[in-house]
Amino acid sequence: MTISATALAVTLITVAVFTLLGLLQASRQAISLEDYMVSRNRVGTGMALATIVASAMGAWILFSPPEVGATSGIAGIVGYCIGQATPAALFAFMGTRVRFLMPRGHSLNEYVLHRFGNAMYLLTLGIIVFYMFVYLTAELTAIAKAVELMAGVPLWFTAVLVITAVFIYTLVGGLEATIFTDAVQFVVIVPLLLLSFGIAVFALGGWETAIAPVTETAPELLTLAHGPGIKFGATLVIAVIAAEMFNQANWQRVYACKTDTVMRRSFLGSFLVILPILFLAGLLGILAMHFGFNDDRAFFSLIQELGLPGWVSMTVLVLVLALVMSSLDTLLNGIASVFTTDLLRLFPDMQSTGILRMSRMLTVVVGIPVILIASQGFNVLYLFLLADLVCAGALFPVLFGLYSRRLTGAMAFWSALIGIVVGALFFPRPDFSPWNSLPFAGDLLISFAAPILVSVLVSLGWIQLKAQQSKTEPFDFGKLQQIKAYGESDLPPPVSLSK
Repeated sequence: MTISATALAVTLITVAVFTLLGLLQASRQAISLEDYMVSRNRVGTGMALATIVASAMGAWILFSPPEVGATSGIAGIVGYCIGQATPAALFAFMGTRVRFLMPRGHSLNEYVLHRFGNAMYLLTLGIIVFYMFVYLTAELTAIAKAVELMAGVPLWFTAVLVITAVFIYTLVGGLEATIFTDAVQFVVIVPLLLLSFGIAVFALGGWETAIAPVTETAPELLTLAHGPGIKFGATLVIAVIAAEMFNQANWQRVYACKTDTVMRRSFLGSFLVILPILFLAGLLGILAMHFGFNDDRAFFSLIQELGLPGWVSMTVLVLVLALVMSSLDTLLNGIASVFTTDLLRLFPDMQSTGILRMSRMLTVVVGIPVILIASQGFNVLYLFLLADLVCAGALFPVLFGLYSRRLTGAMAFWSALIGIVVGALFFPRPDFSPWNSLPFAGDLLISFAAPILVSVLVSLGWIQLKAQQSKTEPFDFGKLQQIKAYGESDLPPPVSLSK
C-alpha cells in the first residue's frame, strides 16, 4: 500500500472512531435543549480541564506557532504562549463574575443583549459569528493542507470529510458529546505531540545539532532580546486574548462546570497546560529552520524532509485529526448555541424540537462556505489575525460592562465600532503589506493596540462626560438574574446587585 493510500485509510479510520465515540455518548440518554447547549453544572474538574485544553488546541498549533517560531523566534513563541494561555486565566475570574450576575445564562451575546441593548447585541453577535466562522475556516484549512501534504488528497475532499463527520455527532449530541470527545482527544493529543517533537529532535541528531544551522544563520531567533520577535509576540498577546473572549465555546464551559471552584481550577489548570504545549509547537518551527522552512507548513515540511518511517507520518496525521476535530466540534456547538438564543427570542412559542432543528440547519448552512474557503488553502495565521482584529475593538466595553453600572449601550456600541474602524486602517493585506499610505499602516501591533486604546478612551471619556452632566441612569445588574434557562418558567424575584 502506498503512503497516500495508507494516509487516506488512517484518516478515514480516525475520523470514524471519533464520530462513533461521539454518537455513543449522545445515545446514552435523551437530552433537553438546555443540556444540548450548556450542560449546566454537570462537568467536574478533570473533564472540564481536558475539554478546555482540547477545544483550544486545534490543528492550528501545528501551523501558526511553528511559523511564528521560524520567523520571530523564541520571543514570538513566548508571546504566542502568553496570548493563548492568558484567556484561560482570565476566564477563571470573569467566569465567576458572569455566573454570579447571570446564573441562568447561556452565551456572551445573551449577556450583551440584556446589558447593552439591541445595537451592541447585533455588533457582538456579528463579531462572535465572524470570529468562530474564521476559526472554523482556519481549522479546516489546516487539516486540508496537512492531508494534502502527506497524502496528496485534494483540499476539498478532506474538508468535506472531516466537517461532515464532526457535524454528525455534534448536531446529535450537543455540548455533552463534544466535551466527551474532547476528553478522549486530549488523551491522544498530548502524548502524540510530545512524541512528534522528540522524534524530530532525535532525527536531527539532538537539540544542539538541530539548531546549529539556525545558530549560524539566524541567531536572533534563539534569544528573547530579538526586537521583531518581541513586537510580534506582543501583537499576539493582544490579538489572541481579545479573540478568545468572544469564543462562545469558553462561555459554554463556564456554565458547564459544576461549581465556581471547579470552573476556577479547570481554567487555571488549562492555563498551565496550554503554555508548554504551545511552546513545544513553536520550537518545531525553529527545528524546521534547520532546512530553511519558515511558512505555515514548516512542521510538515520538516517531517517530509527528515525521511522518517511511514508510521511517524501516520502518527502525525492522527495527531492533526484529533486536534482539528477537538476544535471543530467545539466551534460548531458554540455557533449552534448562539443561534438558539436568537431563535428562542424570535419564535417564543415554538417547540424545543423545532428550535433545535432550526439551529442545526443554520449550523450546517454556516459550514458550507467554510468548506469552500478552506479548499483555497489560505494562510492560517492571517485568517486568525483577521478575526482577532474585530474582537479587539469590542473587548473593553463588553468586559467593562460586567463591572461598571454607568457604561450604557450607546457608549459600548460606538466605542467598539470606532475601535474596529481605527484598527482596520492599520491592518495589513494578506501578504502583510500596507493597503494605504497612513503612518504605521500594515503594522500589526498598532492595528491591535489602537482599537483597544481607542475604545477605552471613548468609553471612559463618555462616562466622565455623562457623570458631569448627571444624565446616566446606573444599570441594575439584578436584571441579568431574570434570564431564564431553556424551558424554565418560574423564577424567584431577582436580587438587586446595583448597589
